[in-house]
Amino acid sequence: MEEALGRIRAELELPDAFPPDVLAAAERAAADPDLPATDWTDLPFLTIDPPGSTDLDQALHLARHDGGFRVHYAIADVPAFVPPGSPVDAEARRRGQTLYSPDGRVPLHPPVISEGAASLLPGNTAPAFVWVLDLDAEGRTTTAQVVRALVRSRTRYDYEQVQREVDAGTAPEMLRLLREVGELRAALERERGGATLPLPDQEVVEHPDGYVLRLRPPVASEDWNAQISLMTGMAAAAMMLEGGVGILRTMPAPDDRTVARFRRQALALGVPWPEGLAHGEVLRALDPTDPRQLALLHESTVLFRGAAYTPFDEGVLPEVREQAAVGAPYAHVTAPLRRLVDRFGLVTCEALCRGVPVPEWVRAALPTLPALMAGSDRLAGTLERAAVDAAEAFLLAGRVGEELDAVVVDVDDDGAGALLQVLDPPVLARATGTGLESGATVRARLVEADPVERVVRFEVVR
Repeated sequence: MEEALGRIRAELELPDAFPPDVLAAAERAAADPDLPATDWTDLPFLTIDPPGSTDLDQALHLARHDGGFRVHYAIADVPAFVPPGSPVDAEARRRGQTLYSPDGRVPLHPPVISEGAASLLPGNTAPAFVWVLDLDAEGRTTTAQVVRALVRSRTRYDYEQVQREVDAGTAPEMLRLLREVGELRAALERERGGATLPLPDQEVVEHPDGYVLRLRPPVASEDWNAQISLMTGMAAAAMMLEGGVGILRTMPAPDDRTVARFRRQALALGVPWPEGLAHGEVLRALDPTDPRQLALLHESTVLFRGAAYTPFDEGVLPEVREQAAVGAPYAHVTAPLRRLVDRFGLVTCEALCRGVPVPEWVRAALPTLPALMAGSDRLAGTLERAAVDAAEAFLLAGRVGEELDAVVVDVDDDGAGALLQVLDPPVLARATGTGLESGATVRARLVEADPVERVVRFEVVR
C-alpha cells in the first residue's frame, strides 16, 4: 500500500519538500511576524479538530450576551507570516491548498508556520483575525466585525470527545453553548433552504498494522462546529458585498427540472417528499444506513453543481452571489493555513471593518484566485479518489470470485452497469448487470481487483 501511495504521489507530481529559499523565508517570518497591537490572550479560547491535527486554523470562545450570544472566532493570521511577494507567498499560490493522503499531507505552508508559529495550538500565543459575532436569542447574527489580535487557546478537543461530554452531561459551559448555538444555526439553515448531506466519509486511515478503509458517519458536534464556520463565512460575504470588493464561494441553485427529476427518484425509491418541502429538508432527514436512502444521497450530487470562486471589485457585484447549499452569500475565510483563498478574504474583511482601502496586493490577486483554487481542487479530488481506489483494490486482492452484498447507488444511463456500495468491506465500485434499480440490495461477484491499476470491478449475479 505504501508503494502504491508513493506511485500516486509520483503520478500526480506532488511536491515532497519545500524549496530551500521558501524554508529559509518561513524561518525568518516565524521569528519576526507582523504582530497586532491588540491583546486578547485573556479570552479562554478552545479548539475542536480531528485527533493528531497540528495545523489549527480556528479557536472558539462563546458566551451569553445581551439576551443572546457573543461568539469570538479566532482564525490563524497567516498574512502576519506571509508577506505578499515573498517566497512563501509564491509557493502557496503554486500549491493552492493542503493536500491529504493516508501516508501524510502535502502542506500549503512550511510546517514552521502552519504547525508552529501561526497554528492556534493550546498554549501558543499567536496572531489571529478574531471575528466578533453577536447573535440574538434565535441565533441570528446582529453585528459582525473582525479584529487582528493576539490570542492563546487553552483547551483542545476532538469531535468525538465533545460529543461524549455533551451527551454525558459533563461538558463545560462553552461546549453546551456550542451545541445550543449550533442547533439554532442549523434551524436557520433549514429556514434559508440550505442543504446538508449526511453522507458518511469513505476514508483510508493509517493503522499500526497497515491501512484501514472505513465509512465514517459524522457526529452531531461536527455540524455544530461547522455552523460557526458557515456563520462566519456568511458574515464575511455580507461585508464584501457591502464594500464592493472580495471573492465569494458561489454555487447556483439547481433548476426546476433537476429538482423535479430528483424528486421523482426519491419517490421511486420510496422516500417521502411532501408537496412544498424543500430538497434541503429531504436530504437532511435521509438515513445513510437505509439502502434506498443511501442511493438517493449518492444521486443528490446532481443538485450541487457549478461551485466556483467569484471575485469582484470596484463595486461591480457578481450576478451569482449565493452558495445554494448554504442558502446565502458565502465566502471562505476560516481555513487560511490550509486554503490559499482564505488569506485574501480575511485581509479584505479586516480592511473593510477598519474603513481603510483593501490592500492593492489583495485586489491584484483576486482575479487570479479562481483558476489557482480550481486547479488545486481538481488535484485534491484526484488524490483522494486514487488513494481510496488503491485501498479498495488491495483490500479485495485475492478475493476474486467471491460474492458480496451490495446496494445499487447509481444506474448507468445505458442500463448496462451501475455503481455499487459494497457493505462489507465498505467499497464503492463499478459493476456490470442489467435490469438494476437504484436502492436495490444485490449480490455481486468480484471479477477484478488490480492493486497496480487501482481497479475494482463486480458483476451483479442476483
